[in-house]
Amino acid sequence: MEYKLYYQDAYLKKFSAELVIQKVDESGSIYAILSQTAFYPTGGGQPFDTGFLNGIEVVDVEEVGGEIRHYIKEELTEGTRIEGTIDWERRFDHMQQHAGQHILSAAFEEMYGYKTVSFHLGKDTLTIDLDTDNLCADEAIKVEELANQVILENHPIITKWVDEEELKQYRLRKELSVSNNIRLVIIPDFDYNGCGGTHPYSTAEVGSLKILGWERQKKMVRVEFVCGQRVLNKLGQKHEAIKKLTALLNAPEQDMGAAVNRLLVQKKELEKSIEEMKDQLLNFEAAEIIGSGKNKIVTRVFQDRSIQELQKLARLMVSNAEDKIFLLASENGDKLQFVFAKGKNEEGNLKEWSKHALSIIDGKGGGNETLVQGGGRLISGEEFIQAISEIIQ
Repeated sequence: MEYKLYYQDAYLKKFSAELVIQKVDESGSIYAILSQTAFYPTGGGQPFDTGFLNGIEVVDVEEVGGEIRHYIKEELTEGTRIEGTIDWERRFDHMQQHAGQHILSAAFEEMYGYKTVSFHLGKDTLTIDLDTDNLCADEAIKVEELANQVILENHPIITKWVDEEELKQYRLRKELSVSNNIRLVIIPDFDYNGCGGTHPYSTAEVGSLKILGWERQKKMVRVEFVCGQRVLNKLGQKHEAIKKLTALLNAPEQDMGAAVNRLLVQKKELEKSIEEMKDQLLNFEAAEIIGSGKNKIVTRVFQDRSIQELQKLARLMVSNAEDKIFLLASENGDKLQFVFAKGKNEEGNLKEWSKHALSIIDGKGGGNETLVQGGGRLISGEEFIQAISEIIQ
């Protein structure tokens, strides 16, 4: 482990090393292996470090077969000493989040016996999956209070390498997946956990912890939270959003809920009024189409009318003109849709006419004895209606 400098000092920002080898992997990406490194590779739920090697950007770090590969944007000059620089803001963020996860997981287990099954450190938030099928708000509040109390009390965070015999001295929170090179991360009298990640020296450096929410995931509960600087970032984002909403709603923050409820009620009332007006317009339109038809077959071609509107229009017309046949089509984007309907006093086989229509446009459809609908490839609506009219006649 001597060449893994991040285990010797998680606060190391710069280091020097020799270039051991430089290769290109199967995907064509360049990577370098160094005699030693402070770059943490992806592992244990913690993302990789980024930074620079001799000014060349490091975009990914992975451990493959015991080798730490630094994926770089361009080749390093062979035979030169390598000077590495860690993106410290990213590294310390990961240290805060990872330590915060240990604290939160230990708090859930201590208070309610909910074990952490898995952990994910994302770009903006973190999640843990708890081995329980339910979490109530009161439990989440109490666990968050305990976690922040532990942070505030400034407990040391100790890392220690042990063998299997020494391991028996500790009450671990979960079983280990390794039997050698065992590394413990310890918050004395609170949490003992096997972990290969990077952590700050004390709980106080985590800053604070905020649970954002949770949801059921199969038979577990997934808890979303943030720690450290991310808490301030979230607070800043929410504050800006509230400022904008306060201005838009013309209401102070404490009255914002009531203002939104009023808008939602108004929206529902407006939607109802619009639907009523649409129904009135359809009634007028249906009457106009019926009046325009001199023969028993009445046709109309539309642009960008939904199949639902065509169906509604057709039902209105056959209810008011029981001795007519209505052929409606609409050119909608890259397809043609149609609705055929006939009054109860008119004879004819709608399904048979629909089959002919669908064969013309290579389409699909369905319906019953009084109304059929379908759609297919776009052709001229006028030509389509003319062809069906000739078949009916």
